[in-house]
Amino acid sequence: MYWEKNYETLSKNELTDLQIDRFNTTLKYAAQSSFYGNLLQKLGISPGDISDIRQIQDFPFTTKQDLRNNFPYGFLTLPKKELIRLHSSSGTTGNPTVIFHNRHDIDSWANLMARSLYCAGIRETDVFQNICGYGLFTGGLGFQYGIEKLGALSIPAGAGNSLRQIKLMQDYGTTVAHAIPSYLGRLHEVFEMHGLTPQKDTLLRTLVIGAEPHTEEQRKRIEDLFGVKAYNSFGLSEMNGPGVAFECIYQNGLHIWEDAYYVEIVDPDTLQPLPDGEYGELVMTTLNRQAMPLIRYRTRDITRIIPGKCKCGRTHRRIDRITGRTDDMFIIKGCNIFPMQIEGILLKIPEVGSNYLINLETINDVDEMVVSVEVKKEWFKGDIHKLDLLTKQITSMIRDEVLAKPIVKLVEMGSLPQQEGKAVRVLDNRKNGI
Repeated sequence: MYWEKNYETLSKNELTDLQIDRFNTTLKYAAQSSFYGNLLQKLGISPGDISDIRQIQDFPFTTKQDLRNNFPYGFLTLPKKELIRLHSSSGTTGNPTVIFHNRHDIDSWANLMARSLYCAGIRETDVFQNICGYGLFTGGLGFQYGIEKLGALSIPAGAGNSLRQIKLMQDYGTTVAHAIPSYLGRLHEVFEMHGLTPQKDTLLRTLVIGAEPHTEEQRKRIEDLFGVKAYNSFGLSEMNGPGVAFECIYQNGLHIWEDAYYVEIVDPDTLQPLPDGEYGELVMTTLNRQAMPLIRYRTRDITRIIPGKCKCGRTHRRIDRITGRTDDMFIIKGCNIFPMQIEGILLKIPEVGSNYLINLETINDVDEMVVSVEVKKEWFKGDIHKLDLLTKQITSMIRDEVLAKPIVKLVEMGSLPQQEGKAVRVLDNRKNGI
């Protein structure tokens, strides 16, 4: 039932003692970096000073901008000869955020991934197809190392090329696949185009979905389309990548591995800590990374700690699915709106496909939210009167949810841009975007 019972079922006191010990070790490494070395000196804190894990809150937050400002080696704690891997963001709007790993870090990451996969019911007897980009993006290699650590047969399929993905599933008897949620709707369309169904024409039984925020409605739709269980995965490259938190078979929140990360939920405006059960920004500290530890890193992801215990018996706390990001929010007509709010509405409507795009535009000197929604083929080519009613229905439902009236445009399936990586949901083309 457990990959590492000794760690996954620690008592609260045992887990806290382990966190204190690992954070003191983390500070020994962090002190070797120019960024944290200077910070520790200013704070008057030496490695080994921590006796209460809550002392982490005495440290200032680390931000993505800090990583960019100290690019590339300002957070590095080890000589470059000891490094074996880096992962990086695209850096299209400035310096990228880059994370370095030594062999210990990669081995630890692989083990966390194996633990995550195991808790979702995946075993060494599975055939695991990884439909994710390999390279600087962490999703491909992060899962690859975890699959191999677990001992399952891996198919490093990479992203895109849906027909080839289906053929790989059929040829090798894929039982588990990993993909981003927005791609799976497109993959299912290709199944249908060729007269196939995942349920009858593959051995697929499990999907792992992650890398982009998604709603419970989207997860349920994916499960219905493929006839499988879809387990939510959470990670971010600054914390290694995937394997930070994962759903177990009960699908009641994601177990966040507290032997590797110290977790806080803070109010994104006041930055004050929030109690379990309240939504706020996720802040994380690495506890078992050597080459580039991060202390109180602001993830910008919005979630909460789920109170109570899980039926699986794991004692690590659970976070709820990510409901959005503080930097994804946009303001239109005075209303604060998260794309996930709109997705939650759209995926409740059976006529709607799985792809949508929010364009923020200035029309006649007024900022407007234009929501383009793909509609299933049988509906799009149907009665114009019904399409008009559907447009009004979607408009009303979005307005009731976000308190701002959108301009809704219904479009054909497959007409909106498809991305191999994370889906782009919002384009801000306003004269003065906010």
